[in-house]
Amino acid sequence: MNGKFIALEGGEGCGKTTQIQSLEAWFCQRSDLGFTEIKRTREPGGSPLCQQIRQVLLTPDGDEEMQNRTELLLYAADRAQHVEAWLRPWLANGALVLCDRYTASTVAYQGYGRGLDQTLIKEINQIATGGLEPDLTLWLDLDPEIGLARAQARGTHDRIEQADLQFHQNVRAGFAALHQQQQLANPNRFIQIDANQSIEQVTQDLQAACDRVLKSWAKS
Repeated sequence: MNGKFIALEGGEGCGKTTQIQSLEAWFCQRSDLGFTEIKRTREPGGSPLCQQIRQVLLTPDGDEEMQNRTELLLYAADRAQHVEAWLRPWLANGALVLCDRYTASTVAYQGYGRGLDQTLIKEINQIATGGLEPDLTLWLDLDPEIGLARAQARGTHDRIEQADLQFHQNVRAGFAALHQQQQLANPNRFIQIDANQSIEQVTQDLQAACDRVLKSWAKS
């Protein structure tokens, strides 16, 4: 099987970090799939250089407030480096790549959350990715109030988590809009998972979704 690219998406506190680790372990047990290796990564911060960009992006504003277009371009710079130096080589080598956030987050956060022009975002995402899209996007959908409460319980709040509730509600609306668009085009490419459930149930739902998609990949 050729390399495949799966992105996990969702708002703050939706459990992506926990679930992507579980998915990695699950896929590692599936030697029958024929991938050369399983790679888990994230955006921003999927490499040493990208980690420096992540630090700038998520550190709370100090004396100078980060502007919305600055934020957008920093995410794009992180993605351009990540795609060319890491994602494309892994996929070319037949790996299954699991990525915590990708272009859907830019649409949801910078488009719906910050209110930046969607055409501009589409163009910048295209430049940053060179057209590389996930084979599957798994959206962990969670009520923003619950997600923010989970994030606050961790005791530290990054710059994005500090945004107000309306911002995070707009982000959720962005993911919902993307999901609706994909349902018309390819329902197996962008799958919604109810993240309000227990961790164990979310894990089961993710595995079931991946099983369905793997069967379609095997037939193609």
